[in-house]
Amino acid sequence: MDYNTILYEVTPDRVATVTINRPKAFNSFTVEMRREFEHVWQRIKEDPAVHAVVLRAAPGKAFSTGADVKLNTPAIITGSENVWDQSDPGESLGPKANRLWKPVVTAVHGLCCAGAFYWLNESDIVICSDDAQFFDPHVSYGMVCAVEPIGLARRLPLQEVLRIALLGNDERISAATALRIGLVSEVTSLDTLWERAHTLAAKIATKPTAVIQGTVRAIWESLDLPRTTAISNALKYCQLGYNLPEQADVAELAKQPRTYEVR
Repeated sequence: MDYNTILYEVTPDRVATVTINRPKAFNSFTVEMRREFEHVWQRIKEDPAVHAVVLRAAPGKAFSTGADVKLNTPAIITGSENVWDQSDPGESLGPKANRLWKPVVTAVHGLCCAGAFYWLNESDIVICSDDAQFFDPHVSYGMVCAVEPIGLARRLPLQEVLRIALLGNDERISAATALRIGLVSEVTSLDTLWERAHTLAAKIATKPTAVIQGTVRAIWESLDLPRTTAISNALKYCQLGYNLPEQADVAELAKQPRTYEVR
């Protein structure tokens, strides 16, 4: 598949980089982009040369402003003019909705709002540059703000989610506030954002990929379960992991010189 709205590359360190590439339209998504994300997530899932992913957006004012509403068609959001064939954009855009368990490190710059939260809500690690601003303007335009904040509620305290959803265009979350409330785990300069995201992904990619994918899947799937059931199921993931072929490599990994960062 040739991509028109995203860029895709895989480097020798087993990191795939997906770049949202509609900078003239603030990297907003279209139906075409939905289809391309469905394809690229499946491609990454099936490629043994990929162990981790960086998601980023083409340089410009925005990481993404969500759906390209200037195209003025309901299908831009729902995927179809037929009400019975419509679907939530997150089903296409989100890595977890596409059952991708390879970890995704997302690098946010500039404006990040509305439908852009589909990507943030299903990323494993989110970092941003110091110019990033987060907000959701739905209510300011007379639209119910529901899907994105409900996804965000799995990451943030409820009152932070409600504040974002209810204040709409009247307030933006700075990079510093995003770090404080846990929306991102790190803030960098704009110049080093992409490099830092790749460094984190590359470190993850050195570890046994089946073990990493099992870890990601176990944690994400636990979010849909009551606490006791989730903990009970967690042991099963660990037991499966003990029997993976990659387990034999762990002893060798343990012998390597240990280096680490203090965050």
